[in-house]
Amino acid sequence: MLNFTLEYEKIIERLIMKKSNTYSDIVQEAISKLSDKHSYKSVCHRHSIDQKMPSIQTLEKIVGLVREIIFPGYFGDSSIRPDSIHYYIGVNTEMLFDLLSEQIFSGLCFTCVDPDSFNKNENTETAHRFAAEFIASLPEVRQILSTDVDAAFLGDPAATSRGEVIFCYPAIRAITNYRIAHALVKIGVPLIPRIIAEMAHSETGIDINPEAKIGESFTIDHGTGVVIGATSIIGKNVKLFQGVTLGAKNFPVDKDGNPIKGIDRHPIIEDNVVIYAQATILGRIVIGANSVIGGNVWVTNDVAPNSRIVQFKARDVFYSEGGGI
Repeated sequence: MLNFTLEYEKIIERLIMKKSNTYSDIVQEAISKLSDKHSYKSVCHRHSIDQKMPSIQTLEKIVGLVREIIFPGYFGDSSIRPDSIHYYIGVNTEMLFDLLSEQIFSGLCFTCVDPDSFNKNENTETAHRFAAEFIASLPEVRQILSTDVDAAFLGDPAATSRGEVIFCYPAIRAITNYRIAHALVKIGVPLIPRIIAEMAHSETGIDINPEAKIGESFTIDHGTGVVIGATSIIGKNVKLFQGVTLGAKNFPVDKDGNPIKGIDRHPIIEDNVVIYAQATILGRIVIGANSVIGGNVWVTNDVAPNSRIVQFKARDVFYSEGGGI
């Protein structure tokens, strides 16, 4: 009986080993295919040796620090008093400078054309300069964000206070990320602005490209599904509702069939415009000042100032005071 049991266990062991060897062969074959340079050449990034990649976790901390600096008393763990605010902002700003310099340096490293020629000392100095320039822009960022908060508060009867808007409104969270990212774009920081903008996109469902130009007193009601393309220009006191798209109508291509980069392809929205839910506005067109674009309309031509576009039947669109769709 004992011998039978031992023989049985040996048979099972050989079967398991055979099966394991079979799985090992499959895994090794997959490894060989994944390691083939023809397989990964279009999706592989070669970073400079010993340099860190940008960190989402650190960038989240950076955005949090900027929020604490811009909206003192609303974010963070410390209470704010007039006699301590200079110290409080000073500590956070010093921390911001160190963390942001590190992330900008990683972004410079990530975007360098030749990793072997990456000059660490030179790019460290560039990162420090960019971080200092960004911090110098924070008073302006605070000022314009205060107008965005006012626009959200005054434009929403459901808002009980500006504090509620700052704390709770996804639009302010997304617009704050946009204002931070756009300030970095303006001074020439690569990659990091896009990551910061996409962090807000993931969190709120509001997609604002950091290269878009947006004036003061900007607000988005509800916000989910809003898309603002990279070359969009938005004037002052503009209000969007959920699902609005400021997009491109087409993409010119070069002789090889690749999209041509850097072309102005998104709309210009002038001052005091309201665009209601699910409106789609495409191409490099101008929506004139003081106009109202109704919900669920499709606009591909210029709209004159003081116009109203309203869809009032399933197949009819009412248009007043010039322009066209």
